[in-house]
Amino acid sequence: MAKMISSPHSLATGVGALPHTDPAEACNDVLAIFPRFPYVPTLPERGLRESIVFNDSEQLPGRIIRNDRLLYDSTADNMAGIEKVYMDYVEGNYAPYGLHKEYGSGFIEMMSRDISPAKVLKCQVTGPVTFGMQVVDADKRPVYYDAQLADMLSKMIALKARWCEVEMKEKTGAAETVVVLNEPYLASLGSSVVPVDKEMVRTGWEDIAALVEGGLGIHCCSNTDWEFVMDLRPSIVSIDAYATANEFLLYADAIVTYMERGGVVAWGIIPAEYKIFATETPDRLHERYLDIRTRLCSRMPEDLFDAQSLITPSCGIRFADREEAVAIMQTAAEISRRIRKEEKGQ
Repeated sequence: MAKMISSPHSLATGVGALPHTDPAEACNDVLAIFPRFPYVPTLPERGLRESIVFNDSEQLPGRIIRNDRLLYDSTADNMAGIEKVYMDYVEGNYAPYGLHKEYGSGFIEMMSRDISPAKVLKCQVTGPVTFGMQVVDADKRPVYYDAQLADMLSKMIALKARWCEVEMKEKTGAAETVVVLNEPYLASLGSSVVPVDKEMVRTGWEDIAALVEGGLGIHCCSNTDWEFVMDLRPSIVSIDAYATANEFLLYADAIVTYMERGGVVAWGIIPAEYKIFATETPDRLHERYLDIRTRLCSRMPEDLFDAQSLITPSCGIRFADREEAVAIMQTAAEISRRIRKEEKGQ
């Protein structure tokens, strides 16, 4: 069963994608900038198979990649493959659900590193809602709207998440691990245009949480029903605090309760899009973060807020070069240093 992680005390880390094409360079940069809370970078610029959804799709029964799209072949008999996912889930047989280099070169590279001084190692996998909404069947209908396929997806992703945490623990010397579900489509909660059923989301989450033994988090870089999300009891809630802090803080009571019971908020206060980042300064971003902190700490102790917070870019970094991506990550680390210095009263 997934559990809360140790309090990160306002350390900095990253979120998902980097623009690098050399996995060794990507891991070197991550470990240099975030030595105490590194993360496994995804490298979508290396090719389609390393981009969101595709990188976690290798074991999807009925999978077709056509014209740079990921499809589910609903005209074929995929029952044997679906039944295998169910059987593997029941038996906890996660070994066949690993990542291979063409799907996760950053992950494979990071597994060759000894990161034992680090507090936690974090990785991301595509969440079942986002996966199921982006993959369509022969009728161009998202497979998430098929109850059986949605159920199978959550179990397949649970097996992949379990494989990831075991690899991270065994290969890198990480004291703790956390797998974050990349779920931008949770923005559709409550939408009448692209509806997503809350109970289906909850059931899928519970399937994954039942198999994962370390930390399990959620990243959504848009606004959503945050009270519902926090009620799922993820280890980390990762948000775009640069763009959506005001909307998130509407759930202040739920945030306080969440942090009081050990939940961590990853405040994505550094814009991940370089064009926006280039218009900012570390001082202004620090002030924006302090404003969030001040507003929330009218309802909770500052030491609790600082203990249960992480500082991150707002999302994965795609539209940048290596130097620009490093600058974004270094700014997250700088904001963290300032907050941790203030926390210690230095």
